[in-house]
Amino acid sequence: MITVSNLTKQFRQTVPKEGRFSGIRTLLSRDYRVKYAVSDISFTIPEGEFVGYIGPNGAGKSTTIKMLAGILHPTSGTVQIDGLSPHRHRRAVARKLGVLFGQRTQLWWDLPTADSFDILAAMYGLEPQRKRERIGMLAELLELDPFMATPVRKLSLGQRMRADIAAALLHDPDILFFDEPTIGLDVTAKKNIREFLRQINRELGKTILLTTHDMDDIEQLCTRVIVINEGALSFDGTIPELRRRIGLPTLMSVTYRGEVIVDSGVFDALSIKEIDGRTVIATCNRAKMSAMEALRLLETLGEIEDIHMEEPNFEDIVHHIY
Repeated sequence: MITVSNLTKQFRQTVPKEGRFSGIRTLLSRDYRVKYAVSDISFTIPEGEFVGYIGPNGAGKSTTIKMLAGILHPTSGTVQIDGLSPHRHRRAVARKLGVLFGQRTQLWWDLPTADSFDILAAMYGLEPQRKRERIGMLAELLELDPFMATPVRKLSLGQRMRADIAAALLHDPDILFFDEPTIGLDVTAKKNIREFLRQINRELGKTILLTTHDMDDIEQLCTRVIVINEGALSFDGTIPELRRRIGLPTLMSVTYRGEVIVDSGVFDALSIKEIDGRTVIATCNRAKMSAMEALRLLETLGEIEDIHMEEPNFEDIVHHIY
């Protein structure tokens, strides 16, 4: 559904002159430096996949989304959406795409929510019967009816986000680009949005590319993650593969029934961080040792009463790769 090959986007930035009359000299002759927002990235997303596209601020995530949507033209490289170029076949590609930028609404600020849907339906050329069916279905799924007559400017952030998602889905696109869809939402609103995105991916087969700084969104929704940093691709694979690549240790808290006997020679592959009475805190790199191997070593300290294992926080893993 989405094919990106050697995609590059560069911008020219003016370099201010220094010294006397620098402002006037800058007006008369300008020097430029080239900044690469995206540099030679390639990936393919098949139909029905839910992919997280993540990176720090300024990494090139939004620039990539805008090139995929045809808003920006690439400096070099190619993008294909279902076999079509977004900037050469804008109308055809626009019908296949639903795009949501969480910090920007596509609804009309002073109009009731229902009127915004009417305008968008007219823009996409939906027939009246089809429009009523789509709006009715989305209103039921996203619980929009209580505020369909409310001006957009009076909606809460959670209500507006649900309305924006409905607007992106109004013309029934096969591919969805979501940029920060849960930004600023409370815990309940985030949960509802995540459940809806999971539903349209699994039940309706929508292909979704999600950019977000909320790592819970990525871990709970995505089957694959692409990491971009300074415009270049850093990682492309599953979340378990990312965990193995980074190799951050698993934390193990083991409580023994009696006295703990430590033999330092046993722990070449484990790191004992703390011993507190009958409890031992250890770390284990799962890329080098399985949990069962670690447990067998820890059993040499005494009779185990209880054990708790804690995997590295996904946000720590992503921060490490940046």
